[in-house]
Amino acid sequence: MGRISARERRENVIRAAIAEFAIAGYRGTTTAAIAERVGVKQPYLFRLFSDRKAIFVAALVRSAEGTRLAFERAADGVEGGEQARQMMADAYAQLISTRPETLLMQMQGYAAVAASEVQGDDLIGEVVRAGWMSIWETVRLSLGADADKTASFFACGMLGNTLTAIGLPLGAGG
Repeated sequence: MGRISARERRENVIRAAIAEFAIAGYRGTTTAAIAERVGVKQPYLFRLFSDRKAIFVAALVRSAEGTRLAFERAADGVEGGEQARQMMADAYAQLISTRPETLLMQMQGYAAVAASEVQGDDLIGEVVRAGWMSIWETVRLSLGADADKTASFFACGMLGNTLTAIGLPLGAGG
């Protein structure tokens, strides 16, 4: 087996970080746990990333981009409206059922924004908000640039996220 490039190793670290942060959150995840999951020594992480926060930020960016791409691909070639909404909803349900760490990483990101901003650190909030706006814009354009339909799509999605995160079936909301 050949050597793994720094770029591939960085990708492995981001995937491992998403899995670790999704479970334990920003404050509860150590670089040692990420390194162990990747199969490298902890100091190697700091050749790729300046610190744990930089790893968390990369994980947040990747998670948001993965969600955005799922919506974009689902709606590609679909002529807006109800069909696009359904295709994106199905794609998201598939994404979080096959990669539950995606949903958990989102939730951890939202919680980390509040915790970090209370301490005067705006970077995590800026990253999470930029990711959210990118996802919002992708969905809005796929739904024919209709703000009300976009808000409704996300309202239903966030209810689904909450129910899934707390272990209730999707129909439990009423």
